[in-house]
Amino acid sequence: MIESLSFLILGLVMLIYAADKFVLGAASTAKHMGVSTMLVGLIIVGFGTSAPEMVVSAIASFKGNSGLALGNAVGSNITNIALVLGVGLLIVPMSIKSQTIKREMPILLLVSLLVLFLLIDLWLTFVDGLVLIIGMFVVTGFLLFIGIKTEKDEFSDELEAEFDLDISLNKAIIFLVFGIVMLPVASQLMVNGASDIAVHFGVSDMVIGLTIVALGTSLPELAATVASAMKKEHDLAIGNIVGSNMFNLLGVIGISGLIREYELTARFIKYDYFYMLMLTVFLFLASVYFVLKDRFISRIIGVVLLVMYISYMGWLYVSEGI
Repeated sequence: MIESLSFLILGLVMLIYAADKFVLGAASTAKHMGVSTMLVGLIIVGFGTSAPEMVVSAIASFKGNSGLALGNAVGSNITNIALVLGVGLLIVPMSIKSQTIKREMPILLLVSLLVLFLLIDLWLTFVDGLVLIIGMFVVTGFLLFIGIKTEKDEFSDELEAEFDLDISLNKAIIFLVFGIVMLPVASQLMVNGASDIAVHFGVSDMVIGLTIVALGTSLPELAATVASAMKKEHDLAIGNIVGSNMFNLLGVIGISGLIREYELTARFIKYDYFYMLMLTVFLFLASVYFVLKDRFISRIIGVVLLVMYISYMGWLYVSEGI
């Protein structure tokens, strides 16, 4: 048990560090290639912040732990909205000014409904995975189109203030390669540790993915959101969460389906996925309301989100008899 926990913690620390270097290296390399700040930003808040979840889920699926992979994707989305955004809103009320982020909100909701439609038969198949991966490229293309059309807005201004994208090209490439090499190594350690812990406590890989692994892979988003909130970079804080959640659903679940088909439980769809969908709808409606009213999303919403996170975690562990 101690060895498994050590693997999990070591893998988590390595994963967070490798993901940070990977994102910085990829973004800086793109910047050196003449890509606009807006497009770099979409890379960072989209694919980059979901890199830990993608690699962890791919390793888990290859090892036959597809439940851990799916739990990681859905659990990370629950954690991102309820815990990460909840903490951010407690620090400072936020407003959404960026047109890019406003366009991403309904896309996230549509993607969530698409995944539900594909999984409602309780099977994640190769075809489902293929549809989601294609969807990821379609959404990425659409966001890149937006980035080309929108050269500057609040989102890109906050991005320039937050990230040092002026490091040398050689250093950027070193960071990128380091991240590519270390992400799977760290993920392997995490998956091994998490799987052994699940066996020790007699719970499913799905539950471990929904809780421990999801929280671990969401720590980069938590750190980024807290830092952005403290600097009053609201669009960057919210965009980080929305972008990550979209790519978790499309990329993480899509990759898992391509690697190995998996039969889901009715409970997962009825409770866990539904809870994630409910949080996504809540975020969408709250954002629409406060944008139309031209008001800040209040701390009360942050408290509500945190209560929802704590309640879900408590229910999950009690229902599992842990």
